[in-house]
Amino acid sequence: MQSPKTAPLVAIACGGTGGHLFPGVAVADLLARHGCAVSLIVSSRELDRQAVKSAAEIEVVTLPAVALTRGSLLAFLRGCWHSYRQAARQFKSRRPAAILGMGSFTSGPPLIAGSQAGAATFLHEANSIPGRANRWLAPRVDHVFVGFPEAKNRLRNRNVTVTGTPVRRQFREMDATGCRVALGLDAGRPTLLVVGGSQGASAINNLVAQSLPLLAAEIPALQYVHLTGTNDFEKVCGAYGTQQLKAVVRPFLTEMELALGAATAAISRAGASSLAEFAAMRLPAILVPYPSAADNHQLCNAKALGNSGAAQVLAQSEATPEKLVGLVKDLVAGETTCEAMRAALKQWHRPDAAERIAAQILGVIVKEVVNVAKSPNAEERSPTEHRLRRAADALVHQ
Repeated sequence: MQSPKTAPLVAIACGGTGGHLFPGVAVADLLARHGCAVSLIVSSRELDRQAVKSAAEIEVVTLPAVALTRGSLLAFLRGCWHSYRQAARQFKSRRPAAILGMGSFTSGPPLIAGSQAGAATFLHEANSIPGRANRWLAPRVDHVFVGFPEAKNRLRNRNVTVTGTPVRRQFREMDATGCRVALGLDAGRPTLLVVGGSQGASAINNLVAQSLPLLAAEIPALQYVHLTGTNDFEKVCGAYGTQQLKAVVRPFLTEMELALGAATAAISRAGASSLAEFAAMRLPAILVPYPSAADNHQLCNAKALGNSGAAQVLAQSEATPEKLVGLVKDLVAGETTCEAMRAALKQWHRPDAAERIAAQILGVIVKEVVNVAKSPNAEERSPTEHRLRRAADALVHQ
């Protein structure tokens, strides 16, 4: 096995939110298993620190968090500069052969630093409507991957490939009873998953809390897995306690596959990474898009699934406990509805998304290794070339 110090290095900038981080971890895991050294570049947020615990034996580098919000331009520019300088120092000590940005402004400084260090540059856009950062970055990278076909013509780059959004390999159809027992729930009872994205969603938390008396009356057998985010944890716990309902309430769950595997149906935001995980596990969902998402991209994501019959869409402005309970009842009690949704979700699952991205990156690395092999150390380097070629071919033909 090749030493991590001599293996070609791929940097993956994926911090800021779970929607950017978890697909990056999926690609990182695959590249690491095929002989690359991988460096995950994340932000200093608590969410990132918790999420990268699943990335065993992969180097994690923390850069200052960069986010552009109203009235924070100077702070944003300072953060970008500090992030860029730290990334440049990191790459000076060891130059990556390639760098992949998974979206958002946190990807920008490392991508620029990587490009200036001579690395091949890649970008992934998960949403149907590309964000501002990716619209700016797309013309400046070598290759762009997109999760939704609708995004392909919205990014200025000659090399755009529709790959879907990578999900971690543990996200697959699972035995619901085993997942429920692992979470401390009753094995045979229908289960509703409530999740507002990696940082929670107060509007969804409040809506579900207000709906609990009606849910308890209409679907008394229902039990719950509710991931609240940090701010609403105590309040939501109290709501379930008042109704004396069987529920697992957590601020955040690292083993997210158990929550999806246990669920009969879900209530969720419509971030692209969450939708990819639902599709992978064939989980019917009621999607409540975040109305303040940039360019309303969550609504576009949700409508794409809703129009194909793969999800129910409920606008936050129109959401009432009565409407929500009616939709939940239809999914939990209506096996025909659920089966139709699971069938529709199949078309949205791209099981080879991570493989296609990794194969493209490996192909570029192979070319670099070939060039290096022309040096006096050609005999020493050639096994690396052969191994990477085999890995790239295996990924393409999986």
